[in-house]
Amino acid sequence: MATVAVPASLEMSRRNPWPAVISLSFAASIAALQNTAVVPLLPVLQRELNTSLSAVTWTLTLSLLVGAVSTPLLSRFGDMYGRRRMILAALALLVIGSIMAALATSLTWLIVARVLQGAVAALVPLSIGVVRDSLPRQQLATGIGVLSATMGFGSGGGMILAGLASGDYHLAFWIISGISLAALVVVAVLVRDSAPPVKGRPDLAGAALLAAWLVTLLLAVSQGGSWGWTSPGVLGLFGLTAVLAVGWVLVERRVAEPLVEMAMLTHRGTIGATVSSTLLGFSFFTLLNGMSGFAQVPEAAGGLGATTLEVGVYLLPSTLFMLVISLFAGRIMQRLPASAMVAAGSAITGLAALWLVVAHTVPVHLYVASSLMGIGLGIGYAALGTMAVEHVAPDRTAVAAGVNALVRIVGASVAGAAIAAVLAAGGGYPWVFGAAAGSGVVAALFAAGFGYLNRRAVTAPSGR
Repeated sequence: MATVAVPASLEMSRRNPWPAVISLSFAASIAALQNTAVVPLLPVLQRELNTSLSAVTWTLTLSLLVGAVSTPLLSRFGDMYGRRRMILAALALLVIGSIMAALATSLTWLIVARVLQGAVAALVPLSIGVVRDSLPRQQLATGIGVLSATMGFGSGGGMILAGLASGDYHLAFWIISGISLAALVVVAVLVRDSAPPVKGRPDLAGAALLAAWLVTLLLAVSQGGSWGWTSPGVLGLFGLTAVLAVGWVLVERRVAEPLVEMAMLTHRGTIGATVSSTLLGFSFFTLLNGMSGFAQVPEAAGGLGATTLEVGVYLLPSTLFMLVISLFAGRIMQRLPASAMVAAGSAITGLAALWLVVAHTVPVHLYVASSLMGIGLGIGYAALGTMAVEHVAPDRTAVAAGVNALVRIVGASVAGAAIAAVLAAGGGYPWVFGAAAGSGVVAALFAAGFGYLNRRAVTAPSGR
């Protein structure tokens, strides 16, 4: 009997894609979890590593910064060498970094570990690219919605993990290393590439300039409160940031294969998602950091004097709401436009922060804010991925998703530096919550406004 060879593309079409989607969703939740798990541990790290809070905050900020740079870079490598290969590489770095963090006994060693962990941020746009290649068109919104919503669930899960570890950062990172290794194995078994690799050249100059202007910007913002916003050092850093940012834009417009396509940032079809993602990322991390920090302030100083475990309990409602919403994300996406969901989610997140501006004296106030935050992020995050790619050509999906993930991470990175600046200036946590509320409201306005403008199909160009 003759043997008939089955083409790879036909084999992919016959394979049920949903186990791969679920495994990528699991991995994406861990990518979010490893960042938020650090938030309630910051006071613990400050005490055990004998350093200042502003210094230990860089364990979170630098990891986000690495994520901002690695996201478009690894997305490009995914196009060139295969997305599955880059996903596995990012997960491997997460495992290695988590083990190093679990063994760390100094701030320097921990920062190096967190830098390695930061590369896993690229997993989200890479996964969206795999999902778009694997699912039928009618199931695409559901797949991206599930992937995005579970990322929000992982964000809440990180806080609970830190609480269950009772403030032991060594144990927390050992747990993260274990579940990251499990995700690595599951993805290796279940996920396959269906898109052929394309030739290209990575934009290393663009990556270096992006990292440089982000570092100077975050330094300026974080030190503004203590050095003085009009001090020569802070003004010099802002000036250097402007020069580096302009240089970065010029490089990106001139190279044949830019790290970030400027058209993806500014086109009418994508700018709503770009701005909304940046502001929602800022609002979320500002609110999350603010709630954790305020809850652990001693009662004598106006806080709640909570332990790390109690902080996790305060934030449990947000995780539960995000989990429930992730289960229904697909159905919701079939009935509502992505822009409407992002607008609603951003507005509810802003409402959670606004609630804490006026009510933050007893634990029940945090439970209310946590519930609102979970609802807002569950709805908003479920639709961010779709809003980012719905107006781009299919072959530009990974690029658009990478840009969207990049700007969201930039927003989150600025959040940590902004909180440090506000507290250093003596502003207090109500000002932190106010910044989160304002950012959420503006994100909602951008999502709703550009959703209205783009109610007719608009396709983003592929040019630079």
